[in-house]
Formats: sequence, C-alpha cells, structure tokens
Amino acid sequence: MIQAYNFIASWQLFPEKGTYEFGNRPKSGIYKIAATENKKEISININWVTLENQAFASSYTLSAENETFPFDEKELAEYTKTNFIDALNFEVEFIKSDLVVLKVANELLPNGYLKITQQGKFANGDIYTNTEIYHKQLSVMPYSTSVSGAVIKATEEGVIRHKALTAMEEQTNMQLNQIRKQIELLAIQAQEIQMRKELSMIIYNAKLSFVPVIGHTYYLYQKADDTHTLSLISSKEYGGGSGPYKKFIAPVKLLADHTWVEV
Repeated sequence: MIQAYNFIASWQLFPEKGTYEFGNRPKSGIYKIAATENKKEISININWVTLENQAFASSYTLSAENETFPFDEKELAEYTKTNFIDALNFEVEFIKSDLVVLKVANELLPNGYLKITQQGKFANGDIYTNTEIYHKQLSVMPYSTSVSGAVIKATEEGVIRHKALTAMEEQTNMQLNQIRKQIELLAIQAQEIQMRKELSMIIYNAKLSFVPVIGHTYYLYQKADDTHTLSLISSKEYGGGSGPYKKFIAPVKLLADHTWVEV
C-alpha cells in the first residue's frame, strides 16, 4: 500500500494534452484514486463529460498489494491484476479468459502530473493506445485526506486559487476549441481553392472557341484524344450523353477571380 500513497488523490483531466486512438476526446474528466478502509485495496472512480455534454461514470476496486482482484463487469474482464513497479509507476491488467484485454499504466511525471496510458485491442485485433494527462486537484477540504496527513484549513486564498484555476481552464479550453474550429474551416477553404485551381488549369488548357463570361455556366467535355473542350451545349441537349465527345465532365462557372468552379 505504501507505493500507492503518491497516487491517492483526485486528478483533473487536461483534455487538450491527451491522444486518443480509440473513442472520442472528452471535454473534461476526474480520475479519483482512494484507499479502502482495510488499506489493502484502492478504489478508482472516473467521471468524464463528452464534447456533446454527455456525462459518464465508472468505478472499480484494485488490489494494492500486487494481487488479483475480481472485476464486476464480466463482459469487459473477469479480474484485474496490479503491479506496483515503484513509487512513481503502477500498472493494471484487465484479464478475461486468461488474456489481457486492457492494460492501464499510471505514471507520476517529474512536473507532478499523472499520465494514464491505456492499451487495448480493436475488434480486428489491432492494438490502440490512448494517453491522458491529469493534474492534482487543489484541495480546500477542512480535514486531512489521509491518516498521517496534516490538517488542511480552508483559507480564502485557497478557495480563490481553486476558482481561478477552474475559470482559467474553462477559458483556455474554449479558446483552444475556437482555434481548432478556425483551423478546420481554413483547411476546408484551402481544399476548395485547390480544387478550383486544378479545374481552372484543365479549362485554360482546353479548346475555347468563345470568350467566357463571368457568372455564366458552361459545359466541360473530354474529347477522343483526351484533351478537353468547353462548350455552350449541355449534356441534356445531347440527350443526356456526351454528344460528339468522349465524356461529359461537369457543368462549370467562371468566377470573378477568373477561377472556375464545378456547378
């Protein structure tokens, strides 16, 4: 149990610091590790909220003495096995039918953060890895959280600091989400511009027997020799086909910046 003491705390998730190969990135989360009354087990309580504001919770108990322990959700695993490597690392294996179906590594980093690494398998047998980074929640409880701990008094400074940290995380997470949305929008716009550029290169290399007018719709065809031509006649006027040409490509329109876009 001694090696577990460093982990006993309530840990708050840094959503933007994690990597997720399986499942969706959570909006927020709390990972609480506590000692049971007999000091031979530790309890794990996990609460998280998705980006769609759906709340989920999970809890289970582990052996604190590198032993196996029965697991309640038999669909996932029959029992767990803990391995306290040292005061900064411990692993949990979830075992079903004598096979490890999930492995969770807990590591205390030099900066005081808690790193959780989950390794499991997809339905096709491929391995996925999820990593999460947590920081220890500031405590403002007026009592000790362990038998040997000192009394912690709820000071005004501690309450203010806790509120400030919560507000800071909410604001920075909101700003990061806004930046992500802006990046996604810019990526879509860049893709659209690239598509217009490629289409414009084809048309400007095509045979033109007239001067195109901005805002008008024309019809791009591929000829038998694989070159292209721009026509005033639509495929409908050819009875839904390509007429004398090999292939009908698309209806296109000339924009004000002299790029072409598929209608």
